[in-house]
Amino acid sequence: MSASTLPKSEWSGFFATLSRTLEGKQAEIEVLSLDLGDQVEAEWLPLLGIAYDPKNDLVEMALQDVDHMIPKPKDIYVDVGPAGLLMIEVVSADQTREIIKFRDPLMLPAPH
Repeated sequence: MSASTLPKSEWSGFFATLSRTLEGKQAEIEVLSLDLGDQVEAEWLPLLGIAYDPKNDLVEMALQDVDHMIPKPKDIYVDVGPAGLLMIEVVSADQTREIIKFRDPLMLPAPH
């Protein structure tokens, strides 16, 4: 992984642009915590939007049937590959790490 740190001053603009760019993608959220262990919060659900709210200091992800909030993010890392954004890692003040991966939905053939 060749992730780069995203400066806090860019969080709001980055996520606003990202929501438009990733429209139609699916997302998976994996939470890594010393208290809870490694858990998948959402598995390849359609992404509706993602934003950083500076007033409440939280990252919010809206997925189909899931509204996931990450309070008090301390660091955000972005991993971009040749095909575009691969994942985002958000580290909270309590050291919980949340890894958000993206992919295109599977295109199935039309039924006969």
